[in-house]
Amino acid sequence: MLITDYERIAQAIRFLEKNHRAQPKLAVVAAHVGLSECHFQRLFQRWAGISPKRFLQCLTAAHAQSLLMQSGSLLEVTFEAGLSSPSRLHNLFVKLHAVTPAQWRGRGNGVTIRYGFHESPFGTCLLAMTEKGICHLSFVDGTKSQGLAALAVQWPDATRVEDSGETRPIAQRVFSRNPEQGAALPLWVRGSPFQVKVWQALLSIPPGALTSYGSVAAALGTPGASRAVGSAVARNAIAYLIPCHRVIRSTGALGDYRWDPVRKKALLAWESANPEAVSHRINSLKRNM
Repeated sequence: MLITDYERIAQAIRFLEKNHRAQPKLAVVAAHVGLSECHFQRLFQRWAGISPKRFLQCLTAAHAQSLLMQSGSLLEVTFEAGLSSPSRLHNLFVKLHAVTPAQWRGRGNGVTIRYGFHESPFGTCLLAMTEKGICHLSFVDGTKSQGLAALAVQWPDATRVEDSGETRPIAQRVFSRNPEQGAALPLWVRGSPFQVKVWQALLSIPPGALTSYGSVAAALGTPGASRAVGSAVARNAIAYLIPCHRVIRSTGALGDYRWDPVRKKALLAWESANPEAVSHRINSLKRNM
């Protein structure tokens, strides 16, 4: 069975997490994932853009805590600026649209969703879209049927059609290190008004930065709603583009992730190591409600 680059990286991350106190040598980590030292070094450098040693540093709790302290104010400033004058920040990469109340009640009735499975730097993903935009993006570690089951729960009455030819160029653009600077990628989300506000706030977290559930709640003007924010974050159905992986616990602990905690660490460390590659992805928010 062919093992993908990301699966090798995930194996290495798990090993580094378990053995970080021993600061294992490159040869030890390479042997654990079944590669020669040179091959593993090239693979890791190609995927992450940094050495395994530097990547290990990006995974430490101290690194997470320092980012959290920096991003507490960053979220508030960016969120406020995004609401007042998004055009003055950065080029828009994502535009968020929400379903209407009637569409919410309809549970996707009358909607045609085209979907496809594609390889990404973070493993196999399922991307689904309607004529109004991307409505689902998830990472699939199990079978394709398991991935489709989650899509069916989200849009139970929609007509779902496999069309990887239609979704492939969008997936390539989403995960490209140099995505086009033209029209923004539209997202079409199905959630309660509060959930949509939380997802909008997540779009304002700068790439490579972190924030806490409490900071998001405060930015929304509901400082006591940390638990509700956490619930909304957990219900995000568009991975990566709506960056719920950038929200961590107030203690600095990275916490759980709907699509595997190891993948969350990989996403955060990749962003920390490649700030220029992701700086224009989701840097400002334009409300299109």
